[in-house]
Amino acid sequence: QVRLVESGGGLVQAGGSLRLSCAASGLTFNAYYMGWFRQAPGKEREFVGRISGSGDSTIYADSVKGRFTISRDNTKKTAYLQMNSLKPEDTAVYYCAARYMSGSRPYDYWGQGTQVTVSS
Repeated sequence: QVRLVESGGGLVQAGGSLRLSCAASGLTFNAYYMGWFRQAPGKEREFVGRISGSGDSTIYADSVKGRFTISRDNTKKTAYLQMNSLKPEDTAVYYCAARYMSGSRPYDYWGQGTQVTVSS
């Protein structure tokens, strides 16, 4: 059974930093892209970024580029989202997701989400 478990969310002041973790189990971790998404109240889920299985390729949404960094440790089967220079508009539930690295397909597995709240 595949599980993705996010942690590290919380309340932070604008300009601060948080690091989210996503611990995976039940899958061949390095065979999956790991993506991060977020959903703010009343808004649709938004793509934040993703990292390739080997960790050598990342892409980011324009809204977070230069502030957020995605990394992974395949020995620990964990992906990370380092968030710096946080803004109130970054407030959302953040989700990690895994997508098998073969062709174009939807994300296969999702975590339960972790709340990030940025106060002004």
